[in-house]
Amino acid sequence: MKGISKLMADVDVGEFVENYVDVEKFLGLCKDCENYGKNWNCPPFEFDVMDVWNSYAKLKVIAFKIEFDDEELSTVFSDKELDFVLKRVERMKIKLMNDIYALEDENSLGLFLGQCNLCMKCTREFGMPCKMPFKMRYSIESLGGNVDQCIEDIFGLKILYAKDNRLPEYMIFVGGLLYDKK
Repeated sequence: MKGISKLMADVDVGEFVENYVDVEKFLGLCKDCENYGKNWNCPPFEFDVMDVWNSYAKLKVIAFKIEFDDEELSTVFSDKELDFVLKRVERMKIKLMNDIYALEDENSLGLFLGQCNLCMKCTREFGMPCKMPFKMRYSIESLGGNVDQCIEDIFGLKILYAKDNRLPEYMIFVGGLLYDKK
């Protein structure tokens, strides 16, 4: 791995919601995901996600850009190897989330870097309460946000994915901090 850089931008929640949040569209897309209803930070929720957005005035968009070195980029992985590498990178979110947790106070709420992966298997799948409610956070996506478009507009970057058994030039994990509680 070449390195990890942290990108941050403060935006008005009202503007963010207007430009990037489409609850019906994105929560509808969630229904096609294998984790729908099986992860505590994934829909369906027993609350109105707009209540979360409307509770804060500001959003600090926090993106971690993970760049791969030339050797990693030139490697054509087997399906199993690529799956292993991507899972290893995905597990890094737990450590990166510490930067977001450190920013939280009583007037803010961190947003997870995509799907929660704090536990090996989420207890929601078994009808049990979250084992880590003190660390579990919702993601921008799970609250109806268009992360791909916001990252492109705010930072000028595209979200890239592994393709043809190769790693992308970089991967981006996007989270945030809702703050200035109303």
